[in-house]
Amino acid sequence: MNSEAIWGEGAQQFQQMFANGWSQALDSFQKMDLGSAKAPMPLRLAPEKLQALQAQYLQEASDLWQKGLQQGTSAAGDKRFSGEGWAQNPVAAFSAAAYLLNARTLMQLAEAVEADEKTRARIRFGVEQWMAAMAPSNFLAFNPDAQKKALETQGESIAKGIANLLHDLRQGHVSMTDESLFEVGRNVATTEGAVVFENDLFQLIEYKPLTAKVYERPFLMVPPCINKFYILDLQPENSLVRYAIEQGHRTFVVSWRNPDASLGHRTWDDYIDEAVLTAIATVQKIAGAEQINALGFCVGGTMLANALAVLAARGEEPVASATFLTTLIDFADTGILDVFIDEAFVRFREMQLGQGGLMKGQDLASTFSFLRPNDLVWNYVVGNYLKGETPPPFDLLYWNSDSTNLPGPYYAWYLRNFYLENKLVQPDALTVCGEKIDLGRVDLPVYIYGSREDHIVPITAAYASTQALPGDKRFVMGASGHIAGVINPPAKGKRSHWIRADGELPPTLDEWLTGATEHKGSWWPDWAAWLQAHAGKQIAAPKAYGKAPRFKAIEPAPGRYVKQKA
Repeated sequence: MNSEAIWGEGAQQFQQMFANGWSQALDSFQKMDLGSAKAPMPLRLAPEKLQALQAQYLQEASDLWQKGLQQGTSAAGDKRFSGEGWAQNPVAAFSAAAYLLNARTLMQLAEAVEADEKTRARIRFGVEQWMAAMAPSNFLAFNPDAQKKALETQGESIAKGIANLLHDLRQGHVSMTDESLFEVGRNVATTEGAVVFENDLFQLIEYKPLTAKVYERPFLMVPPCINKFYILDLQPENSLVRYAIEQGHRTFVVSWRNPDASLGHRTWDDYIDEAVLTAIATVQKIAGAEQINALGFCVGGTMLANALAVLAARGEEPVASATFLTTLIDFADTGILDVFIDEAFVRFREMQLGQGGLMKGQDLASTFSFLRPNDLVWNYVVGNYLKGETPPPFDLLYWNSDSTNLPGPYYAWYLRNFYLENKLVQPDALTVCGEKIDLGRVDLPVYIYGSREDHIVPITAAYASTQALPGDKRFVMGASGHIAGVINPPAKGKRSHWIRADGELPPTLDEWLTGATEHKGSWWPDWAAWLQAHAGKQIAAPKAYGKAPRFKAIEPAPGRYVKQKA
């Protein structure tokens, strides 16, 4: 019997299986606890959409079957199946192409579900996770490249893969790089400096000047406390810290303590008062400066915005200018992370952690990794375990694996007031450190940077900060994602950034883009010129760290806190 007859006989049964299977899938999604505090709404597909997708699938499956039997097929364009083994093995090529057809159809079905947008987003996210996990490349039995390597190495790659798996199980996370090649203070976080202040929450690092003169207004960096500070100081050639020092800024950085059980009761107010506000005041005292310049990165930027609002409520202006890098201030658009956030989820976290405890760093790291499962999870499963490879050294991925905990009350308050209720942009809706805060009173020059492909702080959300802050503003959009877009030193000559020469900031990003011009290379020089304009006159560089007798050097940079493991 020929292939056409085989396919024709099975088509009707297959079509019925297809319809029944998707009906069962919708029923499963409906029964799942998707976090909604409301009663689940029935999930259904319009009959005409389902029928059209069935017909399309059957036609594409028939075409694939014909090609697979007669002349082979391929999954060109997907790097998971780009190895020679996939192209040379007709069965493997067919399995990859069939998988991609199924994945594509499932995503189309998810898009066609008749439900509210949040439910559809959750279904899309679930389907994406499922399909990423079920790729034939993830299994030794279906991966011809891994099989070929096993034969060529006489099984050594399999033995090494098992050893890699056992190693990663012991350390508690998938290895993204050869972590044995990096050490904090030896070949990452190496810019010369000293810890000049510390309390239970953070150490303040002052860096050695690299110029004979420095600007009179010192410069404070506030990194995210969900990561280690040295993303800003990886190695000399890609260190934003070193770059700022080279521009003549007397530079200080907050190095967060990695919380243990003793800090499990700490709150958002504690971090604003005893960390950000304390760091600002300490830098002022050490430098003898009336005002400083400050930078906040990611959650560090959200915390800096809170601190500035508290200071404004008190009628104080110790900060002359602020830089916000990939920062959420207006949480109306939180991108893919929104699939996790609703009243039930936040209430659960409040019950679990609101009165004390730790949000484990590895749980946070895993969540962020699964936002890009093919690149940040399964890619390493295949390389490390199926092929027995050691991933190449990469400082940024070493940092990414160096996770930090969060105090439960801090985390739960952050979820409710920002991610769920978006109160930071509502005047006087929040009380922080005893003050009703209103960003409308934070009237200072700000530099706002967003990354075009950011999946954590969508570029539209980064741009929204331009509408939430009242002062003189400059917005720049960079290429790439949340980290690679920020850590983009000029010497590399990589990527691009976009600026509007007229400085206009219309209500939406799309409107802004119509007048923006692409510039090759890093955005750092543009930011450096902007910061210089707010740094004051130049004075002689200090000869010693800190300021005696109160703020003496405690220990060399990068200090103890950054070396604490979660």
